[in-house]
Amino acid sequence: MERFVDGTVYLGTSTRGEYLNLKLANRHGLITGATGTGKTVSLQIMAEGFSRAGVPVFCADVKGDLSGIAVAGEPKDFLENRASDIGFKDYVYESFPTIFWDLFGKQGHPIRATISDMGPLLLSRLLDLSDVQEGVLNIAFALADDEGLLLLDLRDLRSLLVEIDERSDEISKTYGRVSRSSIGAIQRSLLVLEQQGAENFFGERALDIKDIMRIDEDGRGFVSVLAADQLMQSPRLYATFLLWLLSELFEELPEVGNPEKPHLVFFFDEAHLLFDDAPKALLNKVEQVVKLVRSKGVGVYFVTQNPLDIPDPVLAQLGNRVQHALRAYTPREQKAVRTAAETFRPNPDFDTEEVITQLGVGEALVSTLEKKGVPSIVGRTMMRPPSSRLGPITVKERKAILRASPMADLYDETIDRESASEVLEERAEKRQREEEKQREREEREREDRGRMRRPRSGYEDSYRDDRPTKRSRSKTRRSRRQTSTESAINSFARTVARQLGNQLVRGILGSLKRGR
Repeated sequence: MERFVDGTVYLGTSTRGEYLNLKLANRHGLITGATGTGKTVSLQIMAEGFSRAGVPVFCADVKGDLSGIAVAGEPKDFLENRASDIGFKDYVYESFPTIFWDLFGKQGHPIRATISDMGPLLLSRLLDLSDVQEGVLNIAFALADDEGLLLLDLRDLRSLLVEIDERSDEISKTYGRVSRSSIGAIQRSLLVLEQQGAENFFGERALDIKDIMRIDEDGRGFVSVLAADQLMQSPRLYATFLLWLLSELFEELPEVGNPEKPHLVFFFDEAHLLFDDAPKALLNKVEQVVKLVRSKGVGVYFVTQNPLDIPDPVLAQLGNRVQHALRAYTPREQKAVRTAAETFRPNPDFDTEEVITQLGVGEALVSTLEKKGVPSIVGRTMMRPPSSRLGPITVKERKAILRASPMADLYDETIDRESASEVLEERAEKRQREEEKQREREEREREDRGRMRRPRSGYEDSYRDDRPTKRSRSKTRRSRRQTSTESAINSFARTVARQLGNQLVRGILGSLKRGR
């Protein structure tokens, strides 16, 4: 039986073929199940299907297994048997165009964002700041935006914090109170973040989202695979990065309504890390982004063990579901099984809640959106075997793929252009020079006054006036005024800063929206 049908992604077979309709694939989805039940393979076959249909995919490779999508699978009895059991006569072994990325630049092309791009909301989440500390960070970003200071890396942000500390009285009058203790707390959090390796992430060249939305010469979508095994040691960095990337897609892509197929599918593995301990304000914004990003042609698919990991307002937006087996030993696990069962359109042939605990490896309950966005009746499905390799690629294979990558040499070198740290350092040096010149002028004036006051007799000396003469007072006042050139330069600088500030607009999650 032919299983590859135009306009769909074939997932497996229940009493019928189970397909994901590409026209409704941007209505988001969910893959859940206990450890070892086949979630990663389901992600892999869905990524294959989207790529084959010309849809680019972005996914995180938490365990290293997803890297196998870059090479063709090898014949194995259990794969052939599964294909035969479900009538999958189209089954072939093939590779898919893949780009490897890595925040640390070891297993893929470096992937970076600037501090300015990330914005204060996500950075506060990353640094685990208190409300007061987050307020100070917001002031820092407002000052940078108003004065046209580029915050590219952690060094820039540190320099800005030092500047705020030195100008705290002036800044507090304009933006709100800034305490030295809050600045110190942010600086300490930055140090911890740097020790986790985040300095590799912040900087340039920043990722251009068009580079994860590529199509190869055969019309297949590239699968962007983020190496996340090391990144998972810093779970907050992992979750914040993926959330930043999602916000970039939302802010930068145009409205497209309901396209014939998604422009990108975004898989968020270990999705519970996004929501764990997240403040209410952030959760509300995530819900808003997930709801609105589908009109940009982006489908978001959360992958996690337990459906309870996803907040109800987000869960309600996930129309395409793949549910692998769940355990039901504890009260919380039993609640998760009930929650999962209740989200499916019932099948009269079986008890959904009971079947969830009985599913075998590679077997799942599947429900996808049909015409008019109505969920299909849930089917007990044998998932199709992947066409690409089941398991990781070798180091040699990875290096060969990186050499042939369309991103080769584009992101591998760090760009270090003038930014806030250099500008603020230059300002500090200028202030120091001006202070030294002022001290020298005052010293010369004291010497001049001393010569003018030289007494001619003891009587005159006893009535000596220590105040500066009218001429010297006038000279002192003039020395502290700006020259016409200095005034023009400072006026121009303020105008440029205001223009830059007017072009800098921040979106729902605080990431930078570039002026168009």
